[in-house]
Amino acid sequence: MRGLLLLPPPLVRRRRLCLGAEVRASSGALWRRLRAGGSSVLPGFLSEEEEARLVGELEPQLRRRRYEEAHWDGAIHKYRETEKSHWSKESNEILQRVRDTAFPPGVPQLSQVHVLDLAKTGYIKPHVDSVKFCGCTIAGLSLLSSSVMRLVSEKNPQDWLDLLLERRSLYILRGPARYEFTHEILKDEESFFDGRKVPRERRISVICRNLPLPSDPS
Repeated sequence: MRGLLLLPPPLVRRRRLCLGAEVRASSGALWRRLRAGGSSVLPGFLSEEEEARLVGELEPQLRRRRYEEAHWDGAIHKYRETEKSHWSKESNEILQRVRDTAFPPGVPQLSQVHVLDLAKTGYIKPHVDSVKFCGCTIAGLSLLSSSVMRLVSEKNPQDWLDLLLERRSLYILRGPARYEFTHEILKDEESFFDGRKVPRERRISVICRNLPLPSDPS
């Protein structure tokens, strides 16, 4: 996984702390807490060939859909999405590697994989995923484009992280990062990491999730 990069939200002056190539955070203690909870970014998780295989398998299904201007809950703009449960043998092997990396043994998985296609002008607003339909861990592959994911504490907005999600990386959100922080994908014009522009092109994310567990927050 690649390092997580943290940038202060626009127009808010904050002390920036470099914690590695892919992470920037408001404090080292915050990142250590989220990392201890199981969150991480793994750069170079996919090879170019594996990325091409996944995209090639998804394109026919995605092309049949049009880009939507806004999601039903208002969180996602300029997107296409689908759920996919049937994959080629080669793609299944890639997804199994994601699951082996992100989920503890024996944790029941959602059979359908969420596929989200963001246009170059698309973005995801700050939100916390519903705990009604998925459990404590979200693991996402970033295809076609790098991007910046920002996490902000719902209770203490001065606590934040920016994660650099490079093309072909895998990110994992678990525990406190999953339930206590909003996450968003920045617009192209706002897509900076540690002061460096991260150009946003069309981005496909392939997201694996586990089923809600009895002990998950509700």
